[in-house]
Amino acid sequence: MNEFTLPVWVVAAAKSATNILIGNKFKETETIDLPNNQDSITVPISSSALLDNGERSLGVSHCQSGLSLDVTRGLEVWAYIQLNKASSHSRKIVKKDFPDWLDFHAGYGVGKFESSGQPCISKFTRDLLCINLYPLLPKGYEFKVEIVLPEGKDRALKTSNKAFGVVDGLSLIGTQAEVQISASPEQLQNCKEILRHRSSESAFDGCLTFVIGENGMDLALKFGLPAKQIIKTGNWLGPLLVAAAESGVKNLLIFGYHGKLVKLAGGIFHTHHHLADGRLEILTSLAVREGISIDLIQVISKSTSVENALLALETHNPDEVALIWSRMAKEIEIKSRSYMNRYLSSSMKIGSVLFDRKRQIRWAGFQGLKHINSLGLFLKS
Repeated sequence: MNEFTLPVWVVAAAKSATNILIGNKFKETETIDLPNNQDSITVPISSSALLDNGERSLGVSHCQSGLSLDVTRGLEVWAYIQLNKASSHSRKIVKKDFPDWLDFHAGYGVGKFESSGQPCISKFTRDLLCINLYPLLPKGYEFKVEIVLPEGKDRALKTSNKAFGVVDGLSLIGTQAEVQISASPEQLQNCKEILRHRSSESAFDGCLTFVIGENGMDLALKFGLPAKQIIKTGNWLGPLLVAAAESGVKNLLIFGYHGKLVKLAGGIFHTHHHLADGRLEILTSLAVREGISIDLIQVISKSTSVENALLALETHNPDEVALIWSRMAKEIEIKSRSYMNRYLSSSMKIGSVLFDRKRQIRWAGFQGLKHINSLGLFLKS
């Protein structure tokens, strides 16, 4: 079973199109080399062809993650490749984080940051493109790569992309090749293995950060949290809190989107929406405890989703609403310690840091603030 993340299928389509463009025969599979000298993987290709009298090429793949409820399942990926002579002059528009020889374009259906218009693409995806395309680059030329996801814009409506400030399509923010099933027992076991490995390293200083999902991982790295201390947990926060304490972790940071981590503030420690939600009820409770006006409390209780509630609250009174998020960060720390102490006695300190729908790091509990300040990082005012 070929269960790979979206970036792998994007790169596979691009590599197939590149091979066709430089004169190689079409192959039904492409070998994709991975960063950090990992074993290469074999990825099936649907088709590739020359376009515009051989000036361009198109490669097509179909994303298969192996997850029945995954929004990218069966997604068609188009990769257009063009060779241009390398210029001695810098391009007028510099593509952030891409090398000079790779002119990357986010076509239809690929998500972009609303604030900057830049494509929402992770370092892993960029590295994967570079590793696999550069060896095929003829001397004196550069690649123009355009990725199109024909159904990307429609499928993005089923995600929380807009809540993270990403519009017009799906993000290319995978951080690894193989799919991890965030709600499965196997994923929990994988996380425990990673945790045991990290905590047994000689350089381990007792500090770890738990993040949920690709958006959390991507933003944690951009914020400056040490990569070696970060573990992507999926939805299994509760058991992993206990496992961290058992592994000798001294300072644990929980880092994530406030619309997701609100569940922890209500004592829900498996965060997959198929198992439990209650987020609007938890928001309402937090608002009551902070003495928020009854009008705003009614706005929360009548909202159809957490995202709609957050937007409405920010519109009505952002200063007063900030009290709710600060309370949420504190409650996450309190509830997390309570959960851990239910199963074992530990002095492990648990902090929380939350980011908002604009991907700004905004709120932290007492321990969370101490943790990031010790790293020389600071919240957005």
